[in-house]
Amino acid sequence: MGKINVLEHPLIQHKISLMRDKNTGSKEFRELTAEVALLMTYEATRRLPLKEVEIETPVAIARTNIITGRKVALIPILRAGLGMVEGAVSLIPAAKVGHVGICRNSDRDNHKSGCVDEYYCKLPFDIKERDVIVMDLMLASGNSASAAISKVKETGAMSIKFISVIACPEGVRKLQEEHPDIEVYTGALDEGLNDDLYIVPGFGDGGDRIFGTK
Repeated sequence: MGKINVLEHPLIQHKISLMRDKNTGSKEFRELTAEVALLMTYEATRRLPLKEVEIETPVAIARTNIITGRKVALIPILRAGLGMVEGAVSLIPAAKVGHVGICRNSDRDNHKSGCVDEYYCKLPFDIKERDVIVMDLMLASGNSASAAISKVKETGAMSIKFISVIACPEGVRKLQEEHPDIEVYTGALDEGLNDDLYIVPGFGDGGDRIFGTK
């Protein structure tokens, strides 16, 4: 069963609290999203492999460590996941970035049963040689996240993690059932979904709040 990591770092918790505030405007919400994504990416990459090298400092030769082996690919789920890219890339500038566009099916009952629509997919050509981090602002029903991860797996990618700023039990359960090999990182595990499929208490429609479209 996939592991769920709720990141309790004080900075992450503080910034998510500010994101929850309905009075937080789009500019600040975008900035907070990027900052939280940076901190979460830091945690999700904690176990990247290292190798020891010799570096000549101005004073002496130092035996120190650098990252070795596989590189990183960041895959935001459009559109809310886009808000997380800036923070993650600022931490890993060499990461390649792909995109998966998935939206709710117009039929809410179909959506609840797992029916989503894919409208865009562009992934790095060498993604199967990279450690992949799939990103979305929210893990709500889990349908979009599961579909995006399935799309990534179709390329042959084997090393995949998923990060979201907030999540709920329904979404976590969906990923654990359909992708038990995926490790999930989130900043908060909320109560659940309401009848409109929004996370409660959540922070509303993350895409609208990032882009100021509502």
